[in-house]
Amino acid sequence: MNVILPRYAGAIAESVVNEPVEVEVAATDDVVAPPAINAAATKSDGLGCHAGAAELKAAASAAGKSDILDRYATDYPKGPHDQPQSMCPAFGSLRVGLRMRRTATVLSGSACCVYGLTFTSHFYGARRTVGYVPFNSETLVTGKLFEDIREAVFKLADPTLYDTIIITNLCVPTASGVPLDLLPDEVNGVRIIGIDVPGFGVPTHAEAKDVLAAAMLEYARKEVEQGPVQAPRGGKSDRPTVTLVGEMFPADPVGIGMMLEPLGLAAGPVVPTREWRELYAALDGSVIAAIHPFYTASFRQFELAGRNIVGSAPVGHDGTEAWLESIGTVCNVARDKIDAAKNRFLPMIKAALAAKPIDARITISGYEGSELLVARLLIESGARVPYVGTACPRTQWSDVDRGWLEARGTRVQYRASLEMDLAAVGEFKPDLAIGTTPIVQKAKQLAIPALYFTNLISARPLFGVAGAGSLAQVVNAALANQSRFDEMKEFFGNVGEGHAAGIWEDTPNENVAFREKYRKQIEAQAKKRKAEEMI
Repeated sequence: MNVILPRYAGAIAESVVNEPVEVEVAATDDVVAPPAINAAATKSDGLGCHAGAAELKAAASAAGKSDILDRYATDYPKGPHDQPQSMCPAFGSLRVGLRMRRTATVLSGSACCVYGLTFTSHFYGARRTVGYVPFNSETLVTGKLFEDIREAVFKLADPTLYDTIIITNLCVPTASGVPLDLLPDEVNGVRIIGIDVPGFGVPTHAEAKDVLAAAMLEYARKEVEQGPVQAPRGGKSDRPTVTLVGEMFPADPVGIGMMLEPLGLAAGPVVPTREWRELYAALDGSVIAAIHPFYTASFRQFELAGRNIVGSAPVGHDGTEAWLESIGTVCNVARDKIDAAKNRFLPMIKAALAAKPIDARITISGYEGSELLVARLLIESGARVPYVGTACPRTQWSDVDRGWLEARGTRVQYRASLEMDLAAVGEFKPDLAIGTTPIVQKAKQLAIPALYFTNLISARPLFGVAGAGSLAQVVNAALANQSRFDEMKEFFGNVGEGHAAGIWEDTPNENVAFREKYRKQIEAQAKKRKAEEMI
């Protein structure tokens, strides 16, 4: 598989707008008759989001989406409960598209859903236009919505602005069978990719990233099979590359590249990619590193391209040693080069871990897909991690990490629900809880220091030497706040709970005692400050 000079011409440009906009569709002379849609499978209101997951799923199957739902059920199996409590899954695929150069993103769904998704995307700094094709019950059940989407695609397909247009069906259009697969593959040289990302079929927003990444990889793979394609923006690497799958802190691919250098290898693109041409280079990798193990559909595309996949990641001492061994073996690297890479980096990682120890009991939960890797790093830093919960599913690519953790007494819970994560905090009474927003909230109510996984843990390097000590500072700083939590708990007591919740039907008898306790605490603090001022 060769990556050579471009065959697609056109100026590099990108549209950047700070707010979502509605695509005004215009009539074209190139509109085919709308496809037949099973109107009986819909309700008069177009099966609104309130209909419930079971009813929406049944309607989608009746409307011709059973193959897609069956594939999702296989790729993203649910756990012992219905599904994790995560944000709308379409947020994941939307973010992937919004991060790509020369890519237009269009949503088809209920207006409330589109508003929420665009608001959240811009809250996270998307700064890109989000297209929206509106609908009502009539346009939905008659097939006019598909016609409107098609017209919007033709209007947007400007090759001077875009390489790709991504159209996403949300819950209601998916349930009603809007057939995005009938859109043309290409308009004016612009690729057209339609995906369904219903909340009742894709369990988490992390896995929705895989839905779009896999759809683009499939399209790119078929382009490669047909002939020459675009080279990467920086040119083709003069060394065999390792494709990295999973969103990472920006410094991590650089650090991984440094560890690969003694092996005669280089770090390839990170999937999901930031532009279309990187997909070709990703497919051209000598080996695929499953840094985040839940990209099931993407891995299938890499396997179809004849690529080997290696699980886990170069995290901590043990993880880095095993990962370098696996990568070197798959790429047929000589034994002396593998040993040289280990001898160069493992002592530095061990020293970095020893220099910043963590002495605490910590529970971890999240929905990013890197929860097991974070747990490994914390344990090698000296922490005790009795529980790791991840909203993502168990796959063969995380077995190495799961086995390593379980051998050290860690309970690993895939498809963890909020209730499971909360129960773990109650059971293990950690010194620090790392988790999602409700976990952090609950832990702080219990006077336990807590850190939000996504913003405070994922936003740091995890791999190699840079990752070895990266978590210690923020973790130890949070642990040092225990005295502040104890002081606040003592001062405020049960404010916000029971009779002190602020909503009273009757005046509670305990209120007088509470006010007296509060008055004495205020007086004691005033005396303490006065004494300190006198000193």
